[in-house]
Amino acid sequence: MVLAARLWRFVPARRAPGPWPSAGAAGGRGGRGPGPGRGPEVMGNPGACQRSLMFSALSYLGFETYQLLSPAAVVHAAAKGFRVEEILQQADYLYESGETEKLYQLLTEYKESEDAELLWRLARASRDLAQLGGTSAEEKKALVYEALGYAQRALDKDHASSAAHKWCAICISDVGDYEGIKAKIANAYVIKEHFEKAIELNPKDATSIHLMGIWCYTFAEMPWYQRRIANMLFAAPPSSTYEEALGYFQKAEQVDPNFYSKNLLLLGKTYLKLQNRKLAAFWLLKAKDYPARTEEDKQTQREAAQLLAGFNSRN
Repeated sequence: MVLAARLWRFVPARRAPGPWPSAGAAGGRGGRGPGPGRGPEVMGNPGACQRSLMFSALSYLGFETYQLLSPAAVVHAAAKGFRVEEILQQADYLYESGETEKLYQLLTEYKESEDAELLWRLARASRDLAQLGGTSAEEKKALVYEALGYAQRALDKDHASSAAHKWCAICISDVGDYEGIKAKIANAYVIKEHFEKAIELNPKDATSIHLMGIWCYTFAEMPWYQRRIANMLFAAPPSSTYEEALGYFQKAEQVDPNFYSKNLLLLGKTYLKLQNRKLAAFWLLKAKDYPARTEEDKQTQREAAQLLAGFNSRN
């Protein structure tokens, strides 16, 4: 099963153009796409959304000045009372620009902060840094656990934060790669609870809804031998159905149409699992024709095209 790998291989790795602000592992990109780059985080937080979408010229100039500052100068500025709001604006700008390392450097200067909005962004930045190709295996593991620590602190500071719940779920899944199969399955329950809470707190966050769909799809697709192992370890192991997964993917699309290429692809794949070839073809075509703005979009296009080719060869 390898839940973390199965679950997060569908999650976007960067920002998406689109209506919402970014969300790290949270959304998709594209036309109006959310993505980790544009997703739930900001959507889950009206204030953050406003900051991201209404970045003033003054804020932008302030950021340009910030770019010229050395790390030491940033610390000095913080000591002088940098407002959290300004830090968050800078962080969102760096995130939308794909400046992962600079974002991590900025936010770690404030890692002792008690602000949940800053902490969940730091969790996201740590995880994004762990995913970079140049990150060693040892560094990745350290960053994955570091990200979980920040996400948990964010949740402790604000249990009503949709973004904090979402990032706790994502980081717990990542940590599962290092904890073994038993912990991974046990964590699946916790992951589901956090996603459900994130959706409850922010029903308009298409990314959290999409990720809940992936959770369902992962367990619906679990091979019999993995299911057997799960049954040996737990009296009632996690389970789901393709119908449940479909419901979440449909809901995500209703909340924000065409927000993410992977959601279109998974709609098509889920309909295939349910033997509805007509609707499967409809969504796979949409995924294949989705504007490719990222490498992930291109991979989605290729997979959709391959599935459609299989359709034609069987006709």
